[in-house]
Amino acid sequence: MTPTAPSADAPEYPMPRAAGCPFDPPPALRERQAEGPLTRVRLWNGDTPWLVTRYAEQRALLGDPRVSADATRPGYPLPAPVAPAPAGPAPGAGAAPPRPGGLGFILMDDPEHARQRRMVTASFAVRRIEALRPAVQRIVDDRIDALLAGPKPVDLVEAFALPVPSLVICELLGVPYADHDFFQEHSRTVIRRGATPEERGAAIGALRDYLDGLVGDRLADPGPDLLSGLAERVRNGELAREDAAQIGVLLLIAGHETTANMIALGTLALLEHPDQLARLRDGADPAFVASAVEELLRYLHITHNGRRRVALEDIEIGGEVIRAGEGLIMANDIGNRDPAAFPDPDRLDLGRDARHHVAFGFGVHQCLGQSLARVELQAVYGTLYRRIPTLRRAVPLEAVPFKHDGSVYGVYELPVTW
Repeated sequence: MTPTAPSADAPEYPMPRAAGCPFDPPPALRERQAEGPLTRVRLWNGDTPWLVTRYAEQRALLGDPRVSADATRPGYPLPAPVAPAPAGPAPGAGAAPPRPGGLGFILMDDPEHARQRRMVTASFAVRRIEALRPAVQRIVDDRIDALLAGPKPVDLVEAFALPVPSLVICELLGVPYADHDFFQEHSRTVIRRGATPEERGAAIGALRDYLDGLVGDRLADPGPDLLSGLAERVRNGELAREDAAQIGVLLLIAGHETTANMIALGTLALLEHPDQLARLRDGADPAFVASAVEELLRYLHITHNGRRRVALEDIEIGGEVIRAGEGLIMANDIGNRDPAAFPDPDRLDLGRDARHHVAFGFGVHQCLGQSLARVELQAVYGTLYRRIPTLRRAVPLEAVPFKHDGSVYGVYELPVTW
């Protein structure tokens, strides 16, 4: 089979969404998906990786050991200019080399990826996360109490969507919630597409130094939190302190940014689909709430920068030949709208069985925190609209500022009233 050569007119990626359609993938992605499962796109630096638009091919490639997540490999499709290495001491003996974006083991391959991931897997095991459900529910109820007691209209992002997952991840990690303004500000810089390499590097460095200080505190005075577990690994010589801090940065950013955006964007989508909102508000069955969460994850898919990989060997798939060293981008937002996997995919249907979506990825790099995200979203979606049944937008939809400039999609503000 003759491989398809990069085209000089390959479209730029990421692609813009259509005006007035904030919940749908870009129209150009729909067109590419209709044409075939793989196509070429052009990145900010002129590279032309493969864009994978169909569900089956995405899952196949994400589960293929011939595909690498290592962002230091030649051909890896970087989403932005690489930030300079943060200032500070050279990595200690045994420390993994810094990864672009400062996000640790998610940009590594096995065996090092598996080794580091195993060190925190137990904290995110389903049984452990289920044990946190009452605490998560209390946090959700407390924030709703504060909403009801406060003025209105109110920005749901600032007053509810950000505090809920931030409080949860702080409790799990052992990070002081009093520092939330600091880590939220720097997290936003890390994921903002328009940030300069210097800005992103400074933000990563600040977060790394912050988490390194907390790891140092736990070395001296351990507790029951996840950072103390990492500190114990450092003490035993299993993990370099630099790597422990980097894992902490990854978990802190991922633990609040993604869920916060999903809470706000999911609420807005439900307000725009009142029939589906009524089903969720009036349905007390926890199984239905859990199913509704899966459909909202499929329908919205907030990580809209694509999952990035590079081929280690030649791979024949979808009528094309991917050569070793060529980049791959799995556009999971359009993969979750593949009609071959989800009939009538552009319709939000909370009764749909959407459990096999790719919002959390697939394969060995599938999202570590997915169980925690599900518990948080189930608590939010199962409680907020029941306790505030008249919740509504306080501004027109066109006045809501959407996050078109980052790797995580959502809204900057969501003024609501009731």
